[in-house]
Amino acid sequence: MNTRQVLVVGASGRFGSAATQAFSSAGWRVQTLSLRLSDPHDPLQQLRSGGAVDVLVYAANPLYTRWDQELLPTARRAMDLAQRLGALFMLPGNVYNFGETMPPLLRPDTPEHPSTRKGEQRRQLEAELAERATSHRLRSVVIRAGDFYGHGTGSWLDLAIAKKIAQGRLVYPGPPDVPHAWAYLPDLARSFVAVAERLAGADAQRAADSSRHTRLHFAGHTLTGSQLLDGLSDAARTLGLVGPGQAIRRSRMHWAPVRVAGLFVPMLRELSRMAYLWQVPHALDGTALQKLAGPLPGTPVDLALQRALAALHPARGLPGPALSSTA
Repeated sequence: MNTRQVLVVGASGRFGSAATQAFSSAGWRVQTLSLRLSDPHDPLQQLRSGGAVDVLVYAANPLYTRWDQELLPTARRAMDLAQRLGALFMLPGNVYNFGETMPPLLRPDTPEHPSTRKGEQRRQLEAELAERATSHRLRSVVIRAGDFYGHGTGSWLDLAIAKKIAQGRLVYPGPPDVPHAWAYLPDLARSFVAVAERLAGADAQRAADSSRHTRLHFAGHTLTGSQLLDGLSDAARTLGLVGPGQAIRRSRMHWAPVRVAGLFVPMLRELSRMAYLWQVPHALDGTALQKLAGPLPGTPVDLALQRALAALHPARGLPGPALSSTA
């Protein structure tokens, strides 16, 4: 019987929830924890007794407007906890580290040149993980992915792009011909399980001897704006969100008004600073992840988009995603 145990920090978020379900479906014992800087209690005392914690998945992500105050301090608290538990620290990474000059294909060893404050903060977070690995205090793995979609609300998909799909409208934040990296959350969560099975399983000692800090990239789905909107249009018709003959209008999101509004609304200011992500073509090379974890069956993009839209319109009785599924 599989008695391995994972601690998911930030399980109430979209990725944390997906990871919790994926590990549970794979037979892991799952504990969850919320780390707040304002909480003076020892987080170790909040855990239930019974078995060692093999893996800590750090899924917490402060509000965009709170990164300066919370991103690194909260992550450090989680790193300290993982050290005390002797657990493998797993972090979902993003492409912020590479900045506006990033090449079209991003590999785990691609040089990092962040061009924003948030990119520098993510670079520093990963650098601290690498430093702790060098000093043999903590084993860690970063699985970098593109923009999340699916499994709940709070993504570009539901907040902007497909917000008004039921009214026959789609909007895109960048040029329609620029490739953009996306990560369907149930697939990404299953990749975390696969890597954890390898690095916290029978091969853990060999992995520890070869590298205590590992960077991997999750390929996900790379789509131009046109390809994404085509897929969403097809999914909307399949699900009956729009009528068979109903036109679906497409428009381009304009960033200038967002930047102006950002002078008064902090969240819009922070979003506008990351607008380059829609202007610069990028994709993630998942070769190293596949080599380490083995074949990772993914959800076809048309089905992923259907499930993502279905989850956003539960009142229509549409089918949602099944995290235990591999297709």
